[in-house]
Amino acid sequence: MTGLQLGGPAPDFTLRDQFGQDVTLSSYRDRKAVVLVFYPFAFSGVCTGEMAGIRRRLADFLTFDSEVLAISCDPIYALRAFADADGLNFPLLSDFWPHGEVTRAYEVFDEQRGAPRRSSYVVDKEGLLRWAVHNPSSEGRDLEEHLRQLQALV
Repeated sequence: MTGLQLGGPAPDFTLRDQFGQDVTLSSYRDRKAVVLVFYPFAFSGVCTGEMAGIRRRLADFLTFDSEVLAISCDPIYALRAFADADGLNFPLLSDFWPHGEVTRAYEVFDEQRGAPRRSSYVVDKEGLLRWAVHNPSSEGRDLEEHLRQLQALV
């Protein structure tokens, strides 16, 4: 991270979810911590497995007064089909247009692929970045470590 600093403010954004509803990061301030999960592509192998893992562990994530927001550059319609096909019951946010604007703000946009890198951030209730991890595209993220980072905020 060059411009982003752990302990510094998380860039605010408003993106549409798989239902076309606006979701604004700052709306969680003073209420919930937020796990931002950037993933390359809906329906791809590793991403499908990761999102299913989050779905299975969603109650664990929500235990810490937190929310999970998954972000890709896929269009809303693809995210809706992805959510419906895999029973994903948490917000899938579209950073489709302007293409990758939020992903770039978090410094995880892969210019060659036109998609986010496989990265996660934990934003505390004050809107500050508390943790970040960046995984190779071919490797799924460690959800246990994500949960440990949330628990550390409690």
